[in-house]
Amino acid sequence: LSTGRRYKQSVRKALSFPNSHFLNFNLLRITMMRIAPAAKAFVYARASFPGQRNVAFTALRMMATAAPSVKPTNPEFSSGPCKKRPGYDIAKLDSRILGRSHRSKLGKERLQLAIDETKRILNIPKDYLVGIVPASDTGAYEMAMWNVLGAKNVDVCHWESFGKGWFTDAVSHLKLRDSVQVNEFTADYGELPDLSKTNPDHDICFTFNGTTSGVRVPDGCDFISDNRTGLTLCDATSACFAMDMPWSKLDITTYSWQKVLGGEGAHGILILSPRAVERLETFTPQNRPMPKIFRMTKKGKVDTSIFKGATINTPSMIAVEDYIDALQWADSIGGVPALIKKSKEN
Repeated sequence: LSTGRRYKQSVRKALSFPNSHFLNFNLLRITMMRIAPAAKAFVYARASFPGQRNVAFTALRMMATAAPSVKPTNPEFSSGPCKKRPGYDIAKLDSRILGRSHRSKLGKERLQLAIDETKRILNIPKDYLVGIVPASDTGAYEMAMWNVLGAKNVDVCHWESFGKGWFTDAVSHLKLRDSVQVNEFTADYGELPDLSKTNPDHDICFTFNGTTSGVRVPDGCDFISDNRTGLTLCDATSACFAMDMPWSKLDITTYSWQKVLGGEGAHGILILSPRAVERLETFTPQNRPMPKIFRMTKKGKVDTSIFKGATINTPSMIAVEDYIDALQWADSIGGVPALIKKSKEN
């Protein structure tokens, strides 16, 4: 099936069509479906027959494949929400805040603790801002896109489904190509695009580690210039706490705690560098609706209360306590270096 000729021959043989019927042959797609213990490859094609409408036909070939010899210890393994930490017990969570307002003194203290511990354990620079925002990593990343993109040309790098979603946001929803240049750098699953082609004078959107492809950027993010004038927007939801984050290269970073730390869903973390804050305070997108849960500025200044535990909307405080528990566990085993080691050994 590696060439059109071999493909036609195999389909022709399978369906017993005479050679003369194969006219205007076009390969549409190949879809793999695994049916244990063997895998079946369904090959779809379309051919035109003289005097008849186009008809679709299917050819099938079998490929034997062994069942995996190594399986996850946890049969409910997934890419998030992920497995809880070893020894997790929901009964051990601090329940004092349950049933109370997140705006109470205790509520603000617990939210601030989550923020402070995040900065400490991840070794985030002191002049960076960290906030808890709505709607998981998706909400955090789109919150950033809606606020800062449009000031400069944009380079979007993607090699899996979430990164492709950010490109779709940029061109189809924000319609950035009406005002700036949007360049797409992409690669198939399992590969990386040539990141060196990105422009340091452009805003660069990228995924640090592809959740759905498992392909990550090189250590150090050396493709990002230290002398850049554009911002970098990094979706790090499958990287934070599992990989070394080069903060000096990252202006806006987002993640959700249900990935690496096995927290619960619905909350995102937004991390801003001083350069990102400057953009927020000097650039206002024109004619762009800004939902309440996306608003990060007030009267031309960054709303710093967001980064001091005053969330935009009502968070789940039991999810916050669950996150604090995960942070405490991470710290107890040696912090990020131990988590990176654990990830590499997995």
